Amino acid sequence: MERPLALMAGAGVLPGRAAAEARRQGWRVVAFAFDDAPGLAESAERVIPSRLTGIQSTLDELAGVRPSAALFVGKFWKQEAFAQATAPQAAWQRAMDGGLADSGIADTILATFGAMDIEVLDQRPFLARWMVTQGSLTARCPSEGEWAELRAGFRLAKELAGYAIGQTVVRSRGVTVAVEAVEGTDATIRRGSRLAGPGAVVVKAVAAAHDYRFDMPTIGAGTLLAMEEGGATALAVERGKVLLVDGDEVAAVARRAAIAIVSVGDDG
Repeated sequence: MERPLALMAGAGVLPGRAAAEARRQGWRVVAFAFDDAPGLAESAERVIPSRLTGIQSTLDELAGVRPSAALFVGKFWKQEAFAQATAPQAAWQRAMDGGLADSGIADTILATFGAMDIEVLDQRPFLARWMVTQGSLTARCPSEGEWAELRAGFRLAKELAGYAIGQTVVRSRGVTVAVEAVEGTDATIRRGSRLAGPGAVVVKAVAAAHDYRFDMPTIGAGTLLAMEEGGATALAVERGKVLLVDGDEVAAVARRAAIAIVSVGDDG
């Protein structure tokens, strides 16, 4: 018998891909769509439009579906959560009690879903085929100078990720020029490139205790376009812990802009 799975879908292509894989694994997928997620409807039995501002109605719908598990996939913009932090809804106010830190949001979700006997699943079994595992993703490898910046950036990004500050840093000429916070990877790259000028490098690393139930670190075409726009020349991501989406477009932009893309292990 197919098992009911509630797919809590944020923005982007990943919810549709995860839904297709979940269905292949034997799940019956009911999707709660909080943003535009191309391809989601093709693999979901039902798509329920949802809003952060209407969280109580979403919980009511969820109770009606009675899933045994839930999967959070896609981009949920924390800026929207800040904008709605004063929404006069009991369920939202309860969520705010834990704050908007990732750990507070996760604790609130786990407590709420746990009370409904819903297990929140790790995203990786549904998205593993897009995980970056090879060492070099482009024909051009980083220069010696770029490698020095990438290694220094990796050490810093790894440490900062452990403090839940962000996963991305931008480096140039021995200086860290931008650190990701709530704005996201692409906005951090643009800000760093404006400060550093052409020739900056970008690193994305993941905390050792990263919770893949609620966030899947990802790079895609937008990442490379932001780098091309600002003249950044090299990108390093942590091997086996970051997804690559829009792979063909990423490769095309990298070739056009002569951007080197590599993955690195825990030792940098």
